[in-house]
Amino acid sequence: MREKGIFISFEGPDGAGKTSVLRVILDRLKPILKDRLLITREPGGVNNRVAENIRNIVLSSDYDEIDSRTEVLLFAAARRQHLVQTIIPALKEGKVVISDRYVDSSIAYQGGGRQIGVQKVSDINFFATEGILPDKTIYFKVRSEVGIERINSTRTNEINRLDNAAIEFHKRVNETYLSLVEAGNQRFEIVNAEESIEKVVEETWQIIKKIIGS
Repeated sequence: MREKGIFISFEGPDGAGKTSVLRVILDRLKPILKDRLLITREPGGVNNRVAENIRNIVLSSDYDEIDSRTEVLLFAAARRQHLVQTIIPALKEGKVVISDRYVDSSIAYQGGGRQIGVQKVSDINFFATEGILPDKTIYFKVRSEVGIERINSTRTNEINRLDNAAIEFHKRVNETYLSLVEAGNQRFEIVNAEESIEKVVEETWQIIKKIIGS
């Protein structure tokens, strides 16, 4: 289903700072890749009405009654639409696609954090994506306590339903992420997200340049 392009995902627990790093990386990549670059994110996606509407439901604090398994299915549905409408067409055009979150997020947050089960969530997402994974995943590693402190101190106006979960939830998310990184070490590149933002950006930039061959 895919060809030509390069697919990169950014992953990490809440408070890892990956989205902030991505903004800086975007400014560096634009002059190099120009219209060959596509930055997107999950849930939702660039110019993706269906996936964005699902995002509005699944992350809103107005829907606290959402069942955990419903949450898994909603994320998978949004991901499917994002993949077929946004990611695959861009890859076929030879673009470099960088997605802020992808399958690993669901496995970590719903499989581990919500305790649905890693294998169950993996199976649902394998169906949704037909097994399509990023060429490389950059994982921003941060301890749960550090990530939550960052959320509470810097993101008070943007906190969503998942951010509000208990610290035990975030610890399970972190543990699941680390198990995924260990099991899929050839796909993952690890960045120590507890370093200064300047160091994190520079380390990420060097990894990106290696991936795209720049």
